[in-house]
Amino acid sequence: MANRHTIVLMQNSQNRSTRTFMDYDSTSQAMDGICTLYERKLKDLNPANRNISYDIADLYNFIDGLSDMSALVYDHSIQAYLPNDRRWIKQRLLQHLKKLANK
Repeated sequence: MANRHTIVLMQNSQNRSTRTFMDYDSTSQAMDGICTLYERKLKDLNPANRNISYDIADLYNFIDGLSDMSALVYDHSIQAYLPNDRRWIKQRLLQHLKKLANK
């Protein structure tokens, strides 16, 4: 799963003009990208704080607060992208962060 091309689709609000995507070479990089996106938002909301911390529940709330978020992950065996919902993203984020914590 880690080396599968992943496209994260997201929409910040109900306004269709907020639709965007992020393109990653692997699912792992996509999970890092989602964390970075949230960390940027925290820095924008707290510009005076040099050290900002958050837990998995905060990250989940950020994802749930978006109008939409999903991921398309390339499956080499069928040569197509498989869609995954935000629940899948949250499960992968937890696994990814646990791996990082154990390094």
